[in-house]
Amino acid sequence: MLNIGILNQGIVIDHIKVGGAMKIYTYLNLENLDCSVAIIKNARSNKMGRKDIIKIEGTLDDINLDILGALDHKITINIIKNGEIIEKKNPRLPDKVDNILKCINPRCITSIESGIPHSFKLTDKKNGVYRCIYCEQAFKGVRYR
Repeated sequence: MLNIGILNQGIVIDHIKVGGAMKIYTYLNLENLDCSVAIIKNARSNKMGRKDIIKIEGTLDDINLDILGALDHKITINIIKNGEIIEKKNPRLPDKVDNILKCINPRCITSIESGIPHSFKLTDKKNGVYRCIYCEQAFKGVRYR
């Protein structure tokens, strides 16, 4: 069994759908932060069968955790201090998301004109579906393939 060390301080993003860790890594811009990050892909899970996990060591100041609700609201965020989980969070689906999700419709005004914010509204809370406010293109959580 793979063993990744215990964090003294940081966050663990758990219960990520298999294949989603790298997308979340990119959305959170973790490559631009000066911290250690461990990505565990395809880990065994009693709850999910298989899952991905991201462990981020250090302070949380430069990480926008609000984005996670729009990407995958079923994940768990564990806040770690002194080697202990001090808080568990389940992100909520925000009603509106600006400049986090990107519209994939090549005919959308956001693809044609520069400087227009990418804005999405939550249209289906049950399935976590967001739609572009300009062209109605759907965004349904992290695209894993």
